[in-house]
Formats: sequence, C-alpha cells, structure tokens
Amino acid sequence: MSTTLTAPCKINLFLHIAGVREDGYHELNTLFLPVPSPGDTLEISPADSGMEIVCPEFPELETKGNLLHKAWDSFGRNTGFRPGIRVRLTKNIPMGAGLGGGSTDAAALLKWLNTQAGGNSLGKDALIALAARLGADIPFFLQDRPCLARGIGEDLTPVDPGIQGLHLLLVCPPVHVNTQWAYARWDALNAGRDVALRPRLTSWESNNKNSLPVQPQDVFNDFETPVFEKHPELRAIKDKLLDSGAIAAAMSGSGSTVFGLFRHEREAAEAARAFGKDAALLYMNRY
Repeated sequence: MSTTLTAPCKINLFLHIAGVREDGYHELNTLFLPVPSPGDTLEISPADSGMEIVCPEFPELETKGNLLHKAWDSFGRNTGFRPGIRVRLTKNIPMGAGLGGGSTDAAALLKWLNTQAGGNSLGKDALIALAARLGADIPFFLQDRPCLARGIGEDLTPVDPGIQGLHLLLVCPPVHVNTQWAYARWDALNAGRDVALRPRLTSWESNNKNSLPVQPQDVFNDFETPVFEKHPELRAIKDKLLDSGAIAAAMSGSGSTVFGLFRHEREAAEAARAFGKDAALLYMNRY
C-alpha cells in the first residue's frame, strides 16, 4: 500500500545575511512563508530493503546524493528505524529557483518517517536538530506555518506575516543560480564591512507577537546585489512586478524566483499575462 505526501515550496519575505559564523556557515535572519503552489508529490511504497528514488522527469535526482536519500539515511542512523521504501518523486517545484524544492521533499519524508517509527520516533527538538544538519531550510518545512528564522535556519519563531487577502505571484525564469556561488560573491562584495548592523529591524522582527499588515520596506533580500549583478534580467522582473502594481517585490532565497505581492487579483493576473508563458513559469497563490 502506498502513501502520497505533498511538499509545498517557500519564499523568503525578507532575507538578511548577518555575516559568517566561526563554523563557516552564514548567519541569517529571514521570514519563511509556505507557498502551496508549486508543490512536489512523493508517493511512498514498501520495498524489501534500502531506499529507491524514482523520478522519470529528472533521473539525475535518483542518486544517494539526493536530500531525500540523505534524510532517510540520517533518520535511520539516529533512530535505528530504516524501512525499505520506494519513493516516486514528482517534481513541480523548479530547481535552483530559491523555493526550497529539495528541502521540502526531505522534510516531508522526515515527518512521515517519524510518524512510522513508533517507539523510535524523535521528539520535536531532536527532529529539528537532525533536519538542520541536513540543510538550513529543512527545519522550517517541518513547521507548516510562517516562521522567522535565525542562525542557519534552526532558530524558528512562528509569526503572522500580515498578508491576509493579498495575492502572491511567483515568476520563475529559466535561470539557475548556484547557492554556493551566491554566498561566495556576497562575501567578496562585503569583505571588511560590518554587515550585522542594519538601520532598522523589520516590523516582523520587532513586533512578532502582533499581527501587522505587511510593510513594503520590510520586503528585501541581501542576495539581490550579487545575483542581480550577474543576472540583470532578474532585476528587470522585479521592476516589472512593481510597475504592474505590486506593493512589494523581491527575490526568494538565492534566486532565481522573483515574487510580487498584490492587493487585487486583477492586478496580479494582468502582471502574469504581461510576462507570458515563454519567458517564465508563473504561479499565483492567495492568502
């Protein structure tokens, strides 16, 4: 008997890079927002032993280097629960787009494994710690709600992002941004600067106990400087969203997806038509 899991994507409503830690990881402050569409699907069925990944559309993902396999292996080593499974992965989330496609798949599998592990299951904190060792975005995807994140993504605080009634348009162009390159280029551009200091905190950080309408100035992404330098077409997408009536727009993660928040569905739909299907994959969500 098989089980089908759905895995949503995410955007970063803001992303501030606060410097490099002693362990070599970058210190982040961000707000993760779960986004239903696009989402991946995982169909899990029993196998005699081991783990097999089947992804006909992207056979390059059918390896032990996939985060899905790493999640299964890490869970087994930490709990002793290592069921034989076959995972058929349907990839709808664009890869290299800053939407957390690999991380959300791993989180969906970890949650499922933990529900099946019985007495070997992990507590919430232990599961988050395991997830953080696999990838910075994975702990968030275990939450199923918007969260402020600090550190390398493991320090999470649920928050109301204040976007009720708004329409979110994702523009996913055929551009792949390498996250390691983006960090390295950001490091080079900010060498010798005290990047931990910011003129102001976002309203989400200073008022995370209260629900406030989204403030356009709070929507930003520090990765935009290095990424837009290399890919000016992404800056053009952001400008086009704002010119089309978006109250705020920014890149998600290290790119290449750019999103816009609209007050009215008509404006979001007109903006989507203006881009055209040949230029990008487009997804609309209402909050």
